[in-house]
Amino acid sequence: MASPQAMRITEAAASRVKELMARRQDGDAPMIGLRIGVGKRGCSGMSYEMEYATEKKPLDEVVEDKGITLLIDVQAQMFLFGTEIDYVDDKFESGFVFRNPNEKGRCGCGESFHV
Repeated sequence: MASPQAMRITEAAASRVKELMARRQDGDAPMIGLRIGVGKRGCSGMSYEMEYATEKKPLDEVVEDKGITLLIDVQAQMFLFGTEIDYVDDKFESGFVFRNPNEKGRCGCGESFHV
């Protein structure tokens, strides 16, 4: 039996990432995927971080899903296992949304979380 994938990305999020990747300038370093991490900030203590990745770090968890490579920072892996990344675009907001089963709560503004 295959082990569960560390993270997933929805079709909407994968499509948006591909669109953003296509906009990168020719002079930019070649991108191999998205680095996903967790930083210490906000009222609840932690926030999600996402940036272009140009190289794999030695202990990154690599997830391939819907044509996107996610590189999960070693220090964030235990907080992000099972998380789904989505992209929402409606009347009130647009942006990436993390659905994390490990979250125990979020701050009032939704910018940070705790586990």
